Amino acid sequence: MLEVETRNADPADVSSIDALITAAYDSISGPPGKRDWNRERSLFIPGARLIPTTENARETSLVGEVAPHMLDIDGFIARVSDYVEKNGFYEKEIARRTEQFGQIAHVWSSYESRHKADDPEPFMRGINSIQLFYDESRWWIVSIYWQHESNGHPIPEKYLETEG
Repeated sequence: MLEVETRNADPADVSSIDALITAAYDSISGPPGKRDWNRERSLFIPGARLIPTTENARETSLVGEVAPHMLDIDGFIARVSDYVEKNGFYEKEIARRTEQFGQIAHVWSSYESRHKADDPEPFMRGINSIQLFYDESRWWIVSIYWQHESNGHPIPEKYLETEG
């Protein structure tokens, strides 16, 4: 088991792949206001990365170029905390595909984002590519790499259905 003094997770959040993915969405979602960032941190292995695919993610990018923007957990929190404190943000999983081998797993998690939990339509959709590790006592998020849906890149139908 990894020793991480500041990342004591609720055992219910990290006991299974399903619990971990649910906790990841829950910890970022809610009405305008502060989030439980310690809960968010507790889900990620030390050194984990959160990687949005964004336009002009690097200073060397050309206009319109899409590239990964590498963040650690504190960089991600710094990037989103002001926004979620001022705006409602509810992200929920709408479909999932999971592959597992031994202690590693990969999850394709399609999502929808809304400003209010009861908004009839999402303002954004996309796919999270989530890599996980099991240390014999709990699951950890190693990385989340995501891209928002666009007119040029709609979510393929196979990622709108959960494998059963």
